[in-house]
Amino acid sequence: MGHGCRIQSWHLCFLLVQCASGFFYARGDGAGSFDSQSRIVSSVSYSKTKLEPYGWRYVRVDLPAWFSSVSIALQSDSDYDGGLLKMGTPMVCLRDGSLPLPDASDNAFKVASSFKNGSSAQITSIQNMEQCIPLERNMTIKLTNEQISPGVLYLGLFNRIGSMRTQSKMINRGPTFTYTSVITIEECISSANWGPYCNETLNPLSCSSAYTDPNMKPVDTIVVCGNALGRSCHRENESKMYVIDILEVSEQLSIFAKDIGISEVSSSNKTRNASEITLMCYARYDAMPLSTIYDFSGNISDTPLLIHAPKVGRWFISVIPVRLSDVKNESLKACYSMESQVHQCPEGKAGLNCTFGKYILQTYVHMNSDYVDYYYLPLDETMPSSTTDFSLDSLSRSSSVLETDPSWTYFIMNIPKGAAGKSIQVKLMSDQNIDYEIYSRYGGLASSQSWDYFYSNSTSNSDGATYYKLYNSSQVLVRFYILYAREGTWTFGLKNLTQTTSTSQSTTRMSISLDSCPSRCSNHGRCRSAIDSSGLTLFSYCQCDRNQGGFDCSVVLVTPKGHFWQSFSLIASNSAALLPAFWALYQRSLAEWFLFMASGTSSGLYHACDVGTYCVLDFRVLQFMDFWLSFMAVVSTFVYLTTISESSKRTLLTAVWILTALMASTGATRASNLTLIMIIGVVGLLAGWAIELTTKYRRRDLSLGFSPHTIHRWRNIKGWVWNLFKAFCKRYRWGFLLGGSISFALAVTSWTLESSDSYWIWHSMWHVSIYTSSFFFLCSKKNIDSNEEHPVASYELQRQDSNPRSPQL
Repeated sequence: MGHGCRIQSWHLCFLLVQCASGFFYARGDGAGSFDSQSRIVSSVSYSKTKLEPYGWRYVRVDLPAWFSSVSIALQSDSDYDGGLLKMGTPMVCLRDGSLPLPDASDNAFKVASSFKNGSSAQITSIQNMEQCIPLERNMTIKLTNEQISPGVLYLGLFNRIGSMRTQSKMINRGPTFTYTSVITIEECISSANWGPYCNETLNPLSCSSAYTDPNMKPVDTIVVCGNALGRSCHRENESKMYVIDILEVSEQLSIFAKDIGISEVSSSNKTRNASEITLMCYARYDAMPLSTIYDFSGNISDTPLLIHAPKVGRWFISVIPVRLSDVKNESLKACYSMESQVHQCPEGKAGLNCTFGKYILQTYVHMNSDYVDYYYLPLDETMPSSTTDFSLDSLSRSSSVLETDPSWTYFIMNIPKGAAGKSIQVKLMSDQNIDYEIYSRYGGLASSQSWDYFYSNSTSNSDGATYYKLYNSSQVLVRFYILYAREGTWTFGLKNLTQTTSTSQSTTRMSISLDSCPSRCSNHGRCRSAIDSSGLTLFSYCQCDRNQGGFDCSVVLVTPKGHFWQSFSLIASNSAALLPAFWALYQRSLAEWFLFMASGTSSGLYHACDVGTYCVLDFRVLQFMDFWLSFMAVVSTFVYLTTISESSKRTLLTAVWILTALMASTGATRASNLTLIMIIGVVGLLAGWAIELTTKYRRRDLSLGFSPHTIHRWRNIKGWVWNLFKAFCKRYRWGFLLGGSISFALAVTSWTLESSDSYWIWHSMWHVSIYTSSFFFLCSKKNIDSNEEHPVASYELQRQDSNPRSPQL
C-alpha cells in the first residue's frame, strides 16, 4: 500500500510540474536581441548545484518550433585547465531528443578528448548532438537552428564518468564541484523567417488537395503541396527556402519543379529556353539545409527528388539555380513552380506499393513499487490484457497483399512526453528458429536501407552503437534494448526471411516494452527513479551492488576472488582491536577493555554487512555502532592518558558520548570527522590535565612556594614548573608514546587517502594503525607511585627546611 501511494505521488508531482512548465515560454520578456528579427523567449537560471563524486544531473531544454538559437552559460569551480583528460574530469554532455548516457560506450570520452587542446569557452560548431565536452570554469555553448532541431535538447553534467558511476560504494569520497547555469532561448519574431539570424524567408508548401492513385493496389493517397505564392524566380547561386510539414507516417516524399524557365529582367520578364538550367535541391529534416549539411540532395530540373519513408515533422528544402547561362548576365533569373507530393498508404498498410501490414501498438501501463513500465500490444479486442507479448507469425502471414519474398510487417509505437528516461526492449521468442530481421527507426518507416538500429543475426546488428545493447542472440531468443529512447513515434519493420508458401510450423512471439531499467539491472542492483533539474522528465537508472557497475550493472568491477580478499581484509583487520583490549584488561581498566572489544566487533559486523557477506542487524544500525564506537575508542585513549578520578572521567566521557553519537548519526562518513575527533580528544586530554592540576596541586600547596620577595617568588615558580615537567616525564614511557604517535599519523594518512577506488585497502590500514596507536598510547602510561603524588609540595618543604634556623635556647 505504501509503495503504491509513493508512485502515485511521484506521478502527480510530475504532472503538476509539466503543467507549470508552460510559464517558461509564456513569460518571454520580448526584449529583442541585437538582431531585430529575433527575441528572447525564455531565460532560465538554475541555482548553484553541488555534484558529489560520481554524481550527475540532467536538464531538459524545450526548443520551440521557431527558435533561432539556444545559449547555455555554465560557471563552475572545476579545475580542468585544458590539459590531459582523465576519467575523473567533470563532463558536460549534450544529446538531441533524449538523455545522454556517456557510460554506454567509450565514444563520449573519445569525442571529449578532441577538445583538450583547445578552449571550449565558446562552442558553436557541434554537429553530432550526442557528445561530451570537458567542463571548464566559464564556458558558453551556443547552438543555432542550423545545427539542432526544434524539440528537446538534454544537458547532462557528470562528476566522473565510467562504470563505477552507478556502483554502490562503501564510502563516497573524492573531488566535488558546484555549478550554476543560465539557459537562454531566442526565437524568430515571424514564423515566415528562419535561420540563426532570422534573415531567411520561408515559403511554406501548403497542402490543399489529395487524390488516390488507381494504378496502385491497394490504392494509396497522394497529398499534393505547392507554393501558395505561385511561381518563384531568383538569380544564380541564390537560395530560396521552402518548408513542408509531414503529419503522419508516409511512404514517400517527392519534390519537383514545374514550368522551369529563364527570366531576363531587361526583356520585360521574357522567358527563354531552360534546357541548361540546373536546380540543385537540398532537403533536411527539422533543420535548415546548407550546401555542406543536408540529408538529401539532387537536381530537380530533370527528375524529382525522392525521399523514401520521410520522417514525421518539418522538412526544410533549399533550391539553388546554377549554370543559368554560359554568358555572364546578372539580370538572368531561374523561374519555376515548386511542388511536392506525399504518398500515404491506406489504414493498416505500409511499405513498398502499400503491400504490407502496419499495426498500431496500444500502450498498457504496469506499475511496480519502484518504477513504472509500459508494454505495447497490437490493437486487438480479442487479445487478453494480461499478456505482454503477441504472436508474430499470424500477423506476418495476414499482412502481405502480394506473395512477395521477403515480406514485411510494421509496428508503430509512441513514447509519451517526459518518458525519454526509459529504454525500449524488443524481444523475439521462437520454439524453433527465428527467421526475422528487425529494423527500428525514429519518426519514419524502418527498412533495410533506412534504420537507426537493426538486428539481422548475432554477427550483423547495431552492436557498437552508443544507445544499443544486445543481451540475447540465439536461434530461439533475441533481446535488445534501445537505451533512453527519445519521446515520439518509433516504427519497427520485421523482415520475414521465410518463404510465404513455407509450411513451417514454428511459432514466433514478439514483445515490445518501455522499461525503466535495462534488463532489470542484470539482477545486480535496484532500479531508481528521479526527475531532472527542470522537473519535466522522469528518468530511471540502476543503483548497482558493491561488485557490479555500468548503466545496467552488467560490468564486473570486483571479481569473486577480489571480493573475498576485500571482505577478509576489512573484517580481519579489526582483530587489531585485541591489542588495546588486552592491555586494558591487564591493567584492570574494564571500561576501556569493553569499549575496544565492542568497537572491533561492531566494525567487523558492519563491514561484513557492507561487503554483502551477512547482516546481523540493519545496515544503518551497524554503521552507526561502528563509527560511534570507533570515535569513542579514539577519544577514550586520550582521556586514559590523564590521571583523574573516576567521577571526573565519567563526566568527560559522558560529554564525549553525546558529541560522538551526534556525529555518527548525522554524517558518519564525512571526511572532516577525523579532524573533529582529534580536536575532541585533545580537548579531553587537556581538560583531564587541568582537572588533575586543580585537584592534586591545590592552592595551599602552591602558595608555599611564593614569597613576599620578588627574587624568591621567581625562584619558587621556576622550581615548581621544573618539578611539574619532571613529573610529566616520569609519567609516560616515551618509546611507546613515539610509537603511538607514528601509528596515529599512519592512521590519519590512511583516512585521508581513502577513496571510492581504494577504500578497502586504506580502510583496512586505518583499522590496524588506529588500534595499534591506541595500544601504544595505553602502554605509554606508567602507574604513578603515591609517594610522588605531591612533588611540588615536597620540594617547597625541603627548601624551607634548608633555611638557617635560630639557635634554640
